[in-house]
Amino acid sequence: MNNKTIQIPEPKISRLVFSDTRVAWLWLAVRLYVGYDWLTAGWGKFNNAAWIGEKAGTAIQGFFAGALAKTSGAHPDVSGWYAYFLNNVALPHPIFFSYLITFGELAVGIGLIVGAFTGIAAFFGAFMNLNFLFAGTVSVNPLLLLLQLFLILAWRNAGWLGIDRFLLPRIGVPWQLGSAFRSQQK
Repeated sequence: MNNKTIQIPEPKISRLVFSDTRVAWLWLAVRLYVGYDWLTAGWGKFNNAAWIGEKAGTAIQGFFAGALAKTSGAHPDVSGWYAYFLNNVALPHPIFFSYLITFGELAVGIGLIVGAFTGIAAFFGAFMNLNFLFAGTVSVNPLLLLLQLFLILAWRNAGWLGIDRFLLPRIGVPWQLGSAFRSQQK
């Protein structure tokens, strides 16, 4: 039995697009577009009493009800398992989800715009887009999801023209500690 590890080389185009800092300007444009979209969506909710404030939860209850209405018919827009989640987890806690979505959109938008934890921000943005799609809302969600998947793949250079350029070497990544933690281990 041979225990050799085989490394499959990464194509040059993939290395260029997803890990070369010369392409960081492209990811800056994508980050700013997606981040602005999230920030404006979150800001609109933040300034709406039906999302945050005295009537918090009323807007999201309407959204959930609309999604649940799309669960019937020969080809429903919302799957049964997601309807179960909406009925049994989301609908009983509309205020929590109202705040979670609002502050999640703001956090993703700010993270992408300033380039801080870009891959993580893109992941949570993609997660929100997937949930909106599962709830039967198309809108701009497929485009944002696609762009965020590319940002996740390009996490090494997507934040290079941002705070990640300084943040990631300092804090590191799970498999390699950054300078802030290496000095504490000595």
